[in-house]
Amino acid sequence: MNAVPGYILEYLTKPFRFFRDYTGDNIRPDLMAGVTVAVILLPQALAFALIAELPPVMGLYAAVMASVVGALWGSSNHTHTGPTTAISLLVLSALMTTADPGTPEYIVAAGMLAFMAGAFQVLLGFARLGVLINFVSQSVVVGFSTGAACLIGIKELRYLLGLDIPSHTFLQTIVDIIRHFTQLHPIAALLGLGTIGLIVLSRRMHNKFPGELTGMILASVLVFIFGWHQQGLNVVGELSASLPPLTKLPLLNIDLLVELSTGALAIGAIGLVETTSIARSISTHTGQRLNSNQELVGQGLANIAAGLFSGYACAGSFSRSAVIWESEGRTPLSTVFSGIVVLVAALTLGSFVAYLPRTALAAVLIVTAYRMIHKEQILRILKGTRGDALIMLVTFLGTLFLHIEFAVLAGIFLSFVVYIIRTSTPRVTSVLPDDDFRHFISRPEKPECPQLAILDILGDLYFGAATHVEQEIQEHKTQHPEQRFLLLRMYSVDHCDFSGIHMLERVVRDYREDGGAVFLMRVPNPVKKYMKSTGFYQYLGEENFLADDNAISHIFHRILDPAVCIYECDVRAFKECQNLPKYAYHGEITVHTDIPKGEVTAIDPKDLWDRIHDPVPPMVIDVREPREYKRSHIPGAHPFPLSSFVSRFSDLPGEEPLVVVCRGGRRSSRAVYLLLNNGYEDVSVLDGGMIAWEENGYLTAVEYE
Repeated sequence: MNAVPGYILEYLTKPFRFFRDYTGDNIRPDLMAGVTVAVILLPQALAFALIAELPPVMGLYAAVMASVVGALWGSSNHTHTGPTTAISLLVLSALMTTADPGTPEYIVAAGMLAFMAGAFQVLLGFARLGVLINFVSQSVVVGFSTGAACLIGIKELRYLLGLDIPSHTFLQTIVDIIRHFTQLHPIAALLGLGTIGLIVLSRRMHNKFPGELTGMILASVLVFIFGWHQQGLNVVGELSASLPPLTKLPLLNIDLLVELSTGALAIGAIGLVETTSIARSISTHTGQRLNSNQELVGQGLANIAAGLFSGYACAGSFSRSAVIWESEGRTPLSTVFSGIVVLVAALTLGSFVAYLPRTALAAVLIVTAYRMIHKEQILRILKGTRGDALIMLVTFLGTLFLHIEFAVLAGIFLSFVVYIIRTSTPRVTSVLPDDDFRHFISRPEKPECPQLAILDILGDLYFGAATHVEQEIQEHKTQHPEQRFLLLRMYSVDHCDFSGIHMLERVVRDYREDGGAVFLMRVPNPVKKYMKSTGFYQYLGEENFLADDNAISHIFHRILDPAVCIYECDVRAFKECQNLPKYAYHGEITVHTDIPKGEVTAIDPKDLWDRIHDPVPPMVIDVREPREYKRSHIPGAHPFPLSSFVSRFSDLPGEEPLVVVCRGGRRSSRAVYLLLNNGYEDVSVLDGGMIAWEENGYLTAVEYE
């Protein structure tokens, strides 16, 4: 048998490392924070269990086991695990088709559901798949929380008003409440509304005041004093609490496992998303580094422990976690202390709960449900992308009108669909320098350079996106057929697979066939390394991989045709263009790509070097601008700028051989083609121009001012 991988042992032995490194200086702040959050946890544990239509004592057991185990095996110092409103509603939805609430089968199924959800979470952690949680859109959580808040609010409104109405669908419950409104219990309604008022008022006076617990205590005292429980007022009843008893779960009941599987997946997924979101939110303030896989294991073990010891499924709570952080709790032991305090309270205050009116718990839950509706997040999502808005609305409506676990899973599935669509259609945007020539930005209102296209690829080049990116590039090429050169800015391409490589090869081949070239700029090192391993780096050429700071300068000075810049272009897109001379020229200069192949004869630098040393050398005509000519030229070459060439070419002798030179061969090809069309015969261009001449090391002349 293979040994257990070391990282799994590391996950499981986390409590031993924690207590080994724990110092006594943290005990007091951890204890104070634990007691503070226990005051909030106690009423919530009772109330949230009732959402799932489970005995209140199960909420206490779940709070004790989940808070202790989740803290010791989790990753965050401040995340508090225990019963939550959203998970409680999911538990109710998953169990409704399994057994009737209140029956032993229902209670056992609740334990099984927690165990299964926990096992799913632990397996994800052991497989180190914590990264998958990142792919569940926050819109799912917002949509589900909003829908759950509406369901909880309507359901608890029955108990707040003291109406004896069975649980139905969302719309039917609203109809029943309206229909039976005149049958409300006056005392229940007054107690419930008074509890809501006390909670709201206490929060406005001091946000740390335990309004929920105070309201429940006052309501219970009033019931005891006036004996309202004997006048038909619904009360919770006495709790026969003890240490959390071990529940014998039917782990081999295949039918039950299958029946609960969908709900377990939904609870496990939503619980993880909620918990990791809470942990990350708080860590931004504390600076703690989190281990997402350790958190998965911690949450999973917490649910397994809750299921085995008479509790039900749990997750991280933002409100309780925030209280621990605000109360200056330093380590996970603060959460452990909260569970211990709740256990002590459950063992000593069981008889007190006998007078706790159900309407007071309904008041606590209605206030909690209202706080679950994050109006700012909803508005931001609606104003954002359509995909996020669709995910939120689908999850919200599904939560209200479908089986909740299916609504959650549908929202998660839709998140993956939206993610796939987004990543498979990355934006390919044409960019130009800003007015200060410091940054590249999208400027659709500005004309592009007639020779060079600059495109940003804002996404990965993997098999799902390669075809889309290629289509966008080809569409841009079709709209700008004069652009023979392409610069791809790839700073946003974090991943490239072999489909992306094939796509780039096709693009390069297409531009090369048109006499142009492709350049890549700001390629991330991992992507460049992959390009080297697949041979694309060699295929494109090292010189075509450009750094950000010299890309445009390199292409402008060594690749682009200055004749186009000087005689044909009014755009002046780049900084390098700004000081170019501009000549008013009337007539037509043939574009290089329109010169038929084979019409212009080229001579390589070595042959020209040999011929200029012949007894009768050819006349070398340099058609570059005067500043270029003065900087470096072939000895004996005659300066004849293209700006005046068109009107003065007839001054050239027609009986002797002519070799026309420019920087790279484009201007000279234009000049030679013009001479050929006007009766000149023995004319040729220097292949590669002065660039090739200098690269071969042949002598050049310089003129000084």
